[in-house]
Amino acid sequence: MANFLLEIGTEELPASFVSGSAQQWQRLVPASLAEESLTNDSINVYATPRRLAVLVKGLPVQQLDREEEVKGPPASSAFKDGKPTKAAEGFAKKQGVEIDALEVRATDKGDFVFVLKKIPGRMSADILTELVPQWINKLEGKRFMRWADGDLKFPRPIRSMVALLDDTVLPITLVSGSDTVKSDRISQGHRVLYTPPTPQKEGISLPTPPLGKGGTGGVSIPQAEDYVECMRAACVEVDRTQRKNLIKAQVEAAATKQGGYAAITEELLEEVTDLVEWPNAVVGKFDEEFLILPPEVITTIIVTNQRYFPILKSPDYPELLPYFITISNGDPAKAAIIAAGNERVVRARLADGQFFYKADLVKPLEDYLPKLETVTFQEDLGTVRAKVDRLCKIASLIVNQLQITEEEQADVARAALLCKADLVTQMVYELPEMQGIMGQKYALASGESEAVATAIFEHYLPRGAGDNLPQTLTGQVVGIADKLDTLVSIFGLGMLPTGSSDPFALRRAANAITNIIWAAQLPVNLHQLLAEVVAEFTAARPETPGELLDQLYDFFLQRIRTLLQEEKNVDYDLVNAVLGENDPEYTERALRDLLDALERALFLQEIRNNKTLDLIYETVNRSTRLAAQGDLDKVELEPKNAVKPELFQKSSEQAFYDAVVQLVPQTLLSKQTRNYQQLVDSLTEIAPTVSNFFDGPESVLVMDSDPEIKQNRLNLLGLLRNHARVLADFGAIVKS
Repeated sequence: MANFLLEIGTEELPASFVSGSAQQWQRLVPASLAEESLTNDSINVYATPRRLAVLVKGLPVQQLDREEEVKGPPASSAFKDGKPTKAAEGFAKKQGVEIDALEVRATDKGDFVFVLKKIPGRMSADILTELVPQWINKLEGKRFMRWADGDLKFPRPIRSMVALLDDTVLPITLVSGSDTVKSDRISQGHRVLYTPPTPQKEGISLPTPPLGKGGTGGVSIPQAEDYVECMRAACVEVDRTQRKNLIKAQVEAAATKQGGYAAITEELLEEVTDLVEWPNAVVGKFDEEFLILPPEVITTIIVTNQRYFPILKSPDYPELLPYFITISNGDPAKAAIIAAGNERVVRARLADGQFFYKADLVKPLEDYLPKLETVTFQEDLGTVRAKVDRLCKIASLIVNQLQITEEEQADVARAALLCKADLVTQMVYELPEMQGIMGQKYALASGESEAVATAIFEHYLPRGAGDNLPQTLTGQVVGIADKLDTLVSIFGLGMLPTGSSDPFALRRAANAITNIIWAAQLPVNLHQLLAEVVAEFTAARPETPGELLDQLYDFFLQRIRTLLQEEKNVDYDLVNAVLGENDPEYTERALRDLLDALERALFLQEIRNNKTLDLIYETVNRSTRLAAQGDLDKVELEPKNAVKPELFQKSSEQAFYDAVVQLVPQTLLSKQTRNYQQLVDSLTEIAPTVSNFFDGPESVLVMDSDPEIKQNRLNLLGLLRNHARVLADFGAIVKS
């Protein structure tokens, strides 16, 4: 068995490409080896800012020989009077076999000529030589570039390539116009810390310069399996997981040494891991006077702008210590110089932040509203100030649906008015990430209530995947209003999201609205609310397409369907049973009461999991299918309005009728209380009665020759269907 190493050495790669390319090779390399029937013991992908590598262990030296059956021409054209024709001779020659090797076999389309070829396995070295350029060319990412005058694309120029099968260099060449990279066994060590050993002279071994005293040097890899250790000796940690763990440990240790706790976010840790090859934590300090700034401002400057780690006084409270931690890729002996340089940058940025903060506090938040007239929301929709006016109107429509106090109504109106005012402050202009955060700070400084200030911050939530939802009623209402205005306005311009493009994050907005309603248990009638908002929008823009409202209904139903399946883990057919497939009654019902739609979907999943659904599925589903051939209104529940007992011919019909009469109060109670367990218990109880109606000793033929009897029986089944429809459309449920 053999080991294979491929390393692509490059100029400094973007951090986003480092991890992304490794993930791609983790999928691509195993798949391509499997296609070539090259088994292996393990595949490890390594990535740093200056290299991408893969080490495959336990490869066979050669493919196994294999047999391949090839179908040839019809027997009638290959042989005539028992003798081979030119067609047979040509086929045999093409396949490299003698005529005697041809076999005639019967197929569905007649007799054909076949040959069983023995294909010798190719050498793994030859196959790998062909695969390597494919692995490189199939990598995808943003901002790929050409260099020299060739067509080869990569995020940064490729400068070296190691290709070893055990200790043998495989001859591979990458050509980019006049620039050529040929494979060898020489990698590159750390660009600052590694100095290659000095060659011996006259039999005397000269000492290697101290670490950090040399420049980038070549690292000779004797064997493929030696790669990781050789690179560590050259001050390059190619194992990304090891590098990440080392950074985390160093940051935590450095923070503890300063008497604090490291604020380590996964996003920052991932990015920093892909910025260095040999991490070294360096602690920097800033003046304590800057601690008067809101912690979020300092953190944004340190983390977002500089990619440094802040240090907290407590792990549970965002109060900061005047220190930060940098992960350096340089010489540890120069840590003091590195820290001083970082401190100068941080000090300048914090000084700017301090100036903006003090300048913004000179006037109350409300005084910034007129300046929103100078900021464009969207070219065809006017300014942010115009958006605020629409947002305030939508918030009032939501309030009209909720039973809230006058004080809460006033808070909603005030928060809606002020929620965008911080966009024109100096701090948010310089640090856009602070929108909402600074609005909350400035609102409190301006004397606004805690509820209003919190809502200004919360109305942007969730900002991204995994973020919290608004926790206060005021924040929830203003957040829904803001997102709903964006949805209706952008849809109104005909700018619907496509599969690959959603520049206004409309899917995320619809998801957020739905999740806020679900999480906060808000009794919002989204069907009515959308109609009212669209009416307001259309009144201001008469040219708005007439299908706007239907487009929004469909869009929200798609998002609800996705959320139920992907976030709530409800089976697809149960989601269809709740939302309806081309069933306007169900789709409208879901939009009118999102809380009910969620409860029914979760309840259906629960009774499927505990097998209760199986007890009622057959009888309800069979009744539903047959009832579709009748014309009973799907909302009718009362037996006396739909069925004539005097037409009954069998005792099973009367028993069915009596059971449905007993079912009515349970169904009505379920509709009122949304306690669907009562309904399911009742359906379970009458299941044997319905089964006897179909298959018992007193069973009936539903499709009787007498039209009146037939309709009466269909109506009886329709009543059962209608009672079950209070929970779901059982016709959409697939038997488990």
